Amino acid sequence: MISPLLFLVSILIKLDSKGTVFYRAKRVGQFGAVFNMWKFRTMIAEAEIKGPSITVANDPRVTKIGKILRRTKIDEWPSFLNVLWGDMSVVGPRPESEDWVKKYSKQEEKVLLIKPGITGPSQLKYRNEEKLLSGEDWHQKYLIMMKDKLSIDLKYFAENSFLRDLKIIIKTII
Repeated sequence: MISPLLFLVSILIKLDSKGTVFYRAKRVGQFGAVFNMWKFRTMIAEAEIKGPSITVANDPRVTKIGKILRRTKIDEWPSFLNVLWGDMSVVGPRPESEDWVKKYSKQEEKVLLIKPGITGPSQLKYRNEEKLLSGEDWHQKYLIMMKDKLSIDLKYFAENSFLRDLKIIIKTII
């Protein structure tokens, strides 16, 4: 049932811009292990060398179909492969790149004790984070946002339960 939709998304990505269908982002997972997080590509080819590591508001590197995929979060669907491979869980803290993890305090590093997730409480709060990242000071804005996300994720870690995960999944779908 979902295969035709994935096939359609793949065709739309290829028709919209040059490059691969999938994007692999190096992320830091549980216990600091680095892995490739899979997503549908939503930006132009070689976007990582043509701009910042974070997507900011009105980023010109985002493709037309990429805007739709990001808004609907369909770009995240390939991350379920990471769940199958054991790199991620469905619910947990969002994995960050190595550069941002280096900025974690010792307390914040505790978030690396659990598997990162496709969705989680901080992802729900910052569902449209790129809209908040505008202007020349996007880097500082993201650092403040990341610290808040880590605080939320550490609270999640302390209060983790199956029922809470189920609520997060339902809120994500809605």
